[in-house]
Amino acid sequence: MLRTAVDTFASRGYYGTTTTEVATRAGISQAYVYRLFPNKEALFLAVVAHAYDLVRDSLARGAAAATSTAPLDVLYAMGDSYARLIQDKNLMLIQLHAQAAAVAEPAVRDAVRAGYARVVEYVRSVSGATEPEVQQFFATGLLCHLIVAIDADHIDAPWARALSAGIRHF
Repeated sequence: MLRTAVDTFASRGYYGTTTTEVATRAGISQAYVYRLFPNKEALFLAVVAHAYDLVRDSLARGAAAATSTAPLDVLYAMGDSYARLIQDKNLMLIQLHAQAAAVAEPAVRDAVRAGYARVVEYVRSVSGATEPEVQQFFATGLLCHLIVAIDADHIDAPWARALSAGIRHF
């Protein structure tokens, strides 16, 4: 059901998705959804936590595949793994919808903060990178979201090349 909830929230966001839609797509009753989650917010928070778990797992796969223990090599391998992960557009959309909802929804804001806290601390501790290097790593990741969202790496224009230069996608 969580995977169905990810796909459903990805298509319409937190505000545009109902528990009825999630239940219908999952082939279960809305009552069963409410047996598992007390309300839509709780379901969305579970989806957000799941998304950050997937990100963390992807970063761990990247770290394990790093060709050396040098911090920048580890960050590069983590970034490569994350770039592969966001081929799943629904996962990227969940992250973007969660960030947008965090502006007005305190519980979602707390979930996004908790997700970032876990992921940032993981990257920092596993890579051994400096704080500025970790910041740059996450800034590049957010830029990747933008490039993928607007398909900038397929636009032949100076502004698009400036955004996309050196950023790899799959």
